[in-house]
Amino acid sequence: MVIEHADFDGVERLAAATGAEILSTFNNPERKESVLGHVESIEEIMIGEDKLIRFSGCKMNESCTIVLRGSSRHILDEADRSLHDALCVLIATVKNQKTIYGGGNAEITMAARIMEAAKT
Repeated sequence: MVIEHADFDGVERLAAATGAEILSTFNNPERKESVLGHVESIEEIMIGEDKLIRFSGCKMNESCTIVLRGSSRHILDEADRSLHDALCVLIATVKNQKTIYGGGNAEITMAARIMEAAKT
């Protein structure tokens, strides 16, 4: 398969997902160093007015695409920021598995203990 007008980041992600090696020339694709990737299906899909190529059943599954759609640029910007924040939290949690409870946990725990103490 050949993809015309692909940016290098996209090609790198595709190589990571399919387990392929990026070749700069097609003169000798049978050489031993080259590694061909594997996918189960490739299809062109429409999302809104845009055509996208979907690769399913990839060998390595080391990348994915998240498509954000919204009614306005403002909504998309907010969704993008929220997704970025969630991914940063996920990465930080994977790197350092220590957690500090938040979201009002200390206040709720104190209120529960005060309620117990108030009964005695």
